[in-house]
Order: sequence, then C-alpha cells, then structure tokens
Amino acid sequence: MRFITLLIKRLAYAVGLILAVLTVNFVLIHAAPGDPALVIAGEMGGADAEVLEQIRKNYGLDRPVTGQYVTYMTKAVTGDLGKSYLLNQPVVDLILQRLGPTILLVLTALLTAILIGTLLGVYASQRPESVASGAITILSLIGYAMPVFWTGILLVILFGKVWPIMPIAGMSDPRIYGDFWTTSMDVAHHLVLPAFTLAIIYLAQYSRLARASMLEVLSSDYIRTARAKGLAERMVVYKHALRNALMPIVTIAGLQFGNLISGAVLVETVFSWPGLGTLALDSILGRDYPTLLGALTFSAILVIVANLLTDLTYRWIDPRLRTR
Repeated sequence: MRFITLLIKRLAYAVGLILAVLTVNFVLIHAAPGDPALVIAGEMGGADAEVLEQIRKNYGLDRPVTGQYVTYMTKAVTGDLGKSYLLNQPVVDLILQRLGPTILLVLTALLTAILIGTLLGVYASQRPESVASGAITILSLIGYAMPVFWTGILLVILFGKVWPIMPIAGMSDPRIYGDFWTTSMDVAHHLVLPAFTLAIIYLAQYSRLARASMLEVLSSDYIRTARAKGLAERMVVYKHALRNALMPIVTIAGLQFGNLISGAVLVETVFSWPGLGTLALDSILGRDYPTLLGALTFSAILVIVANLLTDLTYRWIDPRLRTR
C-alpha cells in the first residue's frame, strides 16, 4: 500500500513537471528571434507580403502569443502536438518514428557504460596499487576528457577511411533484406560506433565511481565479518559489497540520463542516426516550432521516467528504503 501511495505521488509530480516543461519550452522558443513564416516561404521558393500573411494565418502565427499558448496547451494535454511546419505531418507521428532509435541508442550506451564501468571499477578496487588499476584510472580520465562529437569524428575517420570495417552512417543498410534476425544484426552493426561514442565518457565516470565506492564498502565492518566467517572472496565482493556500492552508481545514472539525451543529439548528427536528436536539430534550423516543442517534450518525459525508475531501483537495491 505504501508503495502504491509513493507511486501515485511520483506520477502526480511527473505530470506537473511535464506541464511546466511545456510552458518553459513554449516561452523560450517563441522568444527566440526569427519568423517561421519566412522559413516556410523559403521552402516554397520565396513569397511576397500577402503570401507571408496568409502563411501566418494558416499556422496561427498571426495570433497573440498568449492565445497560441492556450491553444497549444489545450491540445497538448489531449496528445495533439500539432503539425510540422516543414513536413506538414502530425508531430506525434514524426516523434514516434524517431523515438525508438533514440531509446535504443541511449539505453545501449547507458547499459554498456554501467556494466563495463562497474566491472572495471570493481577490479581496480580489489588491486588499488596495481599497474592495472593505474591503467584503468588513466584511461578513465582520458575517456572523461574526450567530447562526444570529437570522439565520434575520430571514429568516423578511423572506421570510414583508415580501416573501413564498420558502418559510419544511418541505422541500417537498405541493401540488406531478410528476416528479423538478419535485420536485427544489421541494426546492431550500425549501433556499435554511435553507442560506444556516447558511452565512453560515462563509462569513465562509472569506473571511477565504482572504484571509490567499492574501496569504501570493502573497508566496512560487515565486510570484515563476512571474510572472518570464511566466505569466498568472490561472494564477499559481488554479493555483499557490490550491492551497497551500486547506490551511488544508480544515483548518478538517473541524474545523467538527461545528459545522455543531450549527448545523443551530437552523436546522432555525427553518425546520421535517425533519432530525436536529428529531428530536433532539423526543427531548430527550420524554425519548426511544433516539432521542436514535441521533441523537447518527449525528451523531458524520457528523463522523468528515468528518474522514476531510478527511485524504484533504490528500493530494490536497499530494502531499508521500502519502509519509507
């Protein structure tokens, strides 16, 4: 019962936060300089003042900003985010087409960073004075210092020109046809470089965090007690110590999900990955208000859901939190 109450409170908080995000995004985007009607007219080959006025009227751009806001919020709460100025398609349809690739990229990068980073951190914590631990630390610092767009460009040059064994653009090869397994392997092949590019900076953080957290936990009294009972070192490390050491890693993972979404914009641009990032960038360049607002809204929803799942994961890792 206590869990249901907590879940309802979190969901109510999430709804209020989404409404606030919609409002802030609307105000900021409409405060930016530029006229979408000019962009639309440019796509049509140019237009005179009468045509521009007609375009503004057709898209509701001639109305006061407050009126546009009320109309937008009224439709948004019913799931109608309007139509794209440039593509003349429902924004929800455009976003749903791009949402899957972005989630696939972000989750793959996040899970890769957490899994490999944590294992490296645990290994380094067991031999803190060894050469391997020092090497992991140095590599972590280098990975943390590398901007994602720079890493992506280097990988494009390396695997596109110097050693062309990996696809460097797109999500799939249109020349490949086959069953589900063949298609999945093709997508996975294209996913390797973008996911690695996005994961490497966070992998470095998780390895450093896991190392520091494990060193602290391994010096605890209950760990010394477990060793004194004669438990195998593997069981002491991975069953007793690691579970408690995961708390700060889960915390950072939840907080950094928003950074992963923003980093995905750069990665998708470098590798031409057909996700929300490239859609948002095209919308910015084309002053496509509805599409940009929709992309930002769905990105915020992903971050809010990630934070909710993080909160629930706390209670799975630490039983003491289940009673609060």
